[in-house]
Amino acid sequence: MRSFGTLSFGHYGPLGGGRELTAGDSMKQAIDLAQGMDDLGVNGISFRVHHFARQQASPMPLLAAIAATTERIEMGTGVIDMRYENPLYLAEEAAAVDLISDGRLALGISRGSPETVVRGYEAFGYTGSEDPRGADMAREKFDLFLRAIDGEPLAERDANSPFGGGTGRQRIEPHSEGLRSRIWWGAGTRETAEWAGRIGVNLMSSTLVTEADGRPFDLLQAEQLDLFRAAWKEAGHPGTPRTSVSRSIFPITTAQDELYFGHSSESDGIGYIDGFRSTFGKTYAAAPDILVEQLKQDAAVMSADTLMLTIPSQLGVEFNLHIVESFARDVAPALGWVSTRA
Repeated sequence: MRSFGTLSFGHYGPLGGGRELTAGDSMKQAIDLAQGMDDLGVNGISFRVHHFARQQASPMPLLAAIAATTERIEMGTGVIDMRYENPLYLAEEAAAVDLISDGRLALGISRGSPETVVRGYEAFGYTGSEDPRGADMAREKFDLFLRAIDGEPLAERDANSPFGGGTGRQRIEPHSEGLRSRIWWGAGTRETAEWAGRIGVNLMSSTLVTEADGRPFDLLQAEQLDLFRAAWKEAGHPGTPRTSVSRSIFPITTAQDELYFGHSSESDGIGYIDGFRSTFGKTYAAAPDILVEQLKQDAAVMSADTLMLTIPSQLGVEFNLHIVESFARDVAPALGWVSTRA
């Protein structure tokens, strides 16, 4: 494990006892959390993207704010649902955030998770998918997005334009050199992991795999990472691709930690998502020395170069920074991590 960060679901709404976390609170706290993590030398902060829900739905303004107020930390998504996106507009926004951050964007994109509505992307105006889950649409849009950020000319110049005119074709602007190397695909299956390797983007492995053959989650996920790397190599892409996995990990170092998470440790789960029998990863909650030994036995955590901690954002900035700092101080160094401030 060379790097670690957080993955926030960004929930907001009633907290109980008459308290409520508003959308504005959620976004401002996310910026404060990113600044605190940057000071700690943590590598990255990412946000889940869900539409028609009280979660982060339009991440680019948030990522731009984080980019402008931090120095080292990567900021990104896990993941943007490509079914809902205009690929060229997303390419413009991604390039802008990458330029503001001096190349610190780590943008995770995928077909997307199940939403709270039925085929919500059609309400956004994106119709015509022949797949009941919209996977065909997502991949077609992703291909155009990649072409755009690679700088491919996509529109014919207007020779009569009062803004310069000219002939030939024009790429989108702004353009950020090297952004392609910072794009990730979120995969929940072996097939999508191999596809990501073939087209040459990084792999963000899901918090679940849509397989259930009796093997533990970490072994299924580690196999997925191996297949991705093999496909990357077979395709002849240069360099070494990045891989990330997500886990719910809570170092218990205080009485408050024990109160919140002392009974949270659980084993892998089996369930159904999108009609597929799937294996879900377990929650780790224990004293730091125990966590170190448990995580060393997690094949996917040890195989991936990046670990993202799923954090309870509703508990506020101070408590989440406490979780992150405890992991950075008491767990991560034993797994090979070195702070960006070191």
